[in-house]
Order: sequence, then C-alpha cells, then structure tokens
Amino acid sequence: MSDDERNTTGSGQLHGLKVVEFAHVVAGPLAGSMLADQGAEVVHVEPPGAGDAARAMGPRRDGVPLWFKVAGRNKRSVTLDLHHEAGRLVAHRLVAWADVVIVTLRAGRLRSWGLDWDSVHRINPRAVLLQISGFGATSSQADAPGFGKVGEARSGVVHLTGFPDGPPVHTGFSHGDAVTGLMGAYAVLAALHRRDHDPGFDGEWIDLALFESLFRLVEWQVIVHDQLGRVPERSGNQLAVAPGAVINTYRSRDGEWITVTSATLRSVRNIARLLGLPEEEFTTTRQQYDRREELDENLRNWVAERVTGECLEEFARAEVVASRVFDAADIAADPVYAEREDIVTVHDPDLGPVRMQAVIPHFRQRPGRVWRTGPALGQDNHLVYGQWLGLSVEELADLEKSDVI
Repeated sequence: MSDDERNTTGSGQLHGLKVVEFAHVVAGPLAGSMLADQGAEVVHVEPPGAGDAARAMGPRRDGVPLWFKVAGRNKRSVTLDLHHEAGRLVAHRLVAWADVVIVTLRAGRLRSWGLDWDSVHRINPRAVLLQISGFGATSSQADAPGFGKVGEARSGVVHLTGFPDGPPVHTGFSHGDAVTGLMGAYAVLAALHRRDHDPGFDGEWIDLALFESLFRLVEWQVIVHDQLGRVPERSGNQLAVAPGAVINTYRSRDGEWITVTSATLRSVRNIARLLGLPEEEFTTTRQQYDRREELDENLRNWVAERVTGECLEEFARAEVVASRVFDAADIAADPVYAEREDIVTVHDPDLGPVRMQAVIPHFRQRPGRVWRTGPALGQDNHLVYGQWLGLSVEELADLEKSDVI
C-alpha cells in the first residue's frame, strides 16, 4: 500500500482537512503536526537542497538525524524555491488548494512573496491563515527575528524558573516554540469551527507571537502585579502562588529523585502524618506556611533514608502524591505508558522500526495514527504538484530543470 493510500482511509478527526505550511524548525511545524496526527493532509514546503533546518538538528544514528523523523511525521514533503517567481506561483496554487495556511516568515518576506494575510485572503477567501512570529504582525518589531527562547524570556516564564539564589533557567527543550505550536493548532480549530457554522465566514487571520503562548498560561502574574504591586519571583520547585504547599524534589537513598506535590490542606496533612508530626498543627494555610521549611527538611531526610521503591509504597499508603523523576529510559519501560499505548513503533525506510510518541490525545471513536515518519526531502513533489494541483508532466519537468522544486 502506498503512502498516499495509507493516509486516505479516513483515520482521524480531521480527515479531509488540507493544510500547507511555509514554516520551519518548531512552532509552525508543530502546529501542523498536531493537525496531521489527527488525520489532516499536511504539506510541508521546504527549500530545495538542505530543506527544513530541523532535518540537520539533534542526535544521529549512522548519520541519519532522528529529530525530524518525529517532527516531520504524517506530513507530505515538497520542495519549492520561493525566491523564483515560478515558485511563488506554485505557492499560490497551494494556498488556493488549502483550508489552512501556516507561515513563520517575517512580515516583509511574507508581503514580498504574496503569503501575507491580504494576499492569502485574495487567493483563497475561505482560508485560515496561522501566522507565527517572534513579536506579532501588529507590533513595532514585526520584522525583527525571534526564536522560541526569546519568547520564553519575554513571557515571564524564565524569570519564574529556577531557584531564588540562582539565575533564570530555560527548560531543556523548545518550550516556547512547542506551546506556541499547540496554541496555534487550537486557534486553527476554533476558526474552522466558525467556518463550519457561519455562512458569512470570510476567512480568518490568526496572528500569534512566540511570547504570547506561555504568557497566557501563567494566569496569575499580571493580576498579582496589577493588584498587589508585586513582581512574582523564582521559588525553585515551589509554586509561587501556593507558598504553604510542599512541592519539591527529594533524593532517595539509592540516588534517584522523587517529586512530591501537595497543594491542598489535606495533602499537606497527609505528609505531616507520614512524618510523625501532629496533623492538628497543620490544619490551616497559615500553619502550613509558617512550618513549610520544617516540612520540607523533614521530608528530605525521610526520603534520603529510604530506597525509591520503599518511598513510593509508603507515599501511596499515606495518600501522598509522588512520582520518581522519569528519564527517557524510564518512560520506555513504564507500564502506564504501555497501558496507555503512548509509544508506537513505526517503520522508517532509513532506520527500520523506530519508537516514538503515539498520537495524543486519544480519541476512542476515530483515533489518529502515526502512518509515516518524517519523509525524505521532496518525496511528495509529484503527488502534490502533479495529482493534487494538476501540474502537467511538462510543467513539473520545467520546474525541476530550473531548480524551482
């Protein structure tokens, strides 16, 4: 069965949705991945030659980059040089074909290539345009370069991450890009819902800056500053807005780290009882706040005296919410991940069978699936340009000869 046949069997909630992405590396392509995982037909447009920069990033096995095998999964790869007029004409045909257009180019480049909102809307009045940029299309920095880590810094999240006596800390993955990709996919679905229910739908332009996604998720930082005149600060593993809670990581006798979290009055009392402290001394938020350092220190010593398995068993009996801090090997061996079928094995033409995240979230009636790993660069040129857009054999040959595709 061909790749084309495998992806046209009706799998996923979004089967039949057509998406084209003029985007690279993380945020825009991740938005497309979320849609592709649920059955949308996503065409990933890449420059001829090197392709998406993500193809060369990250660890390799036998010279084969691994990251793009996941980042590009469930998509079609086509090559197109947008610096050529002929390439831009093909891009406009893709826009006319699509329900959703995803772009991450700077505002000036979008205008010059005819991929800005006005151009997309003129070509396809019912299209939804998701435009992701560093600082938003309406800001004074619309044409400034921006990456996810800058978005994280600007969002306030990095200021809040780390310990009070240490520097601000970024997470060890593309946090800002990833959350923006998720929010972008959510926004696309919101626009499509309106399209399907509003007879007067006249397209939609989603203008999303990289810093805005994480900014939106930290719900309390603006109102705390506005109403109390206070700037929330780093508090390590503690929650800045739940100062009485016991939330931290603790090292067991056998050297593993365990996270304990107890953000409610009852859960903190459960910890006190486990440690042999009088529960009645921890019944109010003020009592818990005043003795939070004592609880933390006692819990640290308690965990240090026990091996990981013993800690987790006693935590479970005491109804203390805790988990060993997982790494990738732990995830691969964990029975809950297996029971949830959160890791799937997919055949890759370069690597053979590979394991990666399944489609998440799970749908019971019409689930998405991983039907392909990240494709070779330009693998779908003839399918997309020839069969879907209707370019003739001669037209394709001319585009190939002139290095447009």
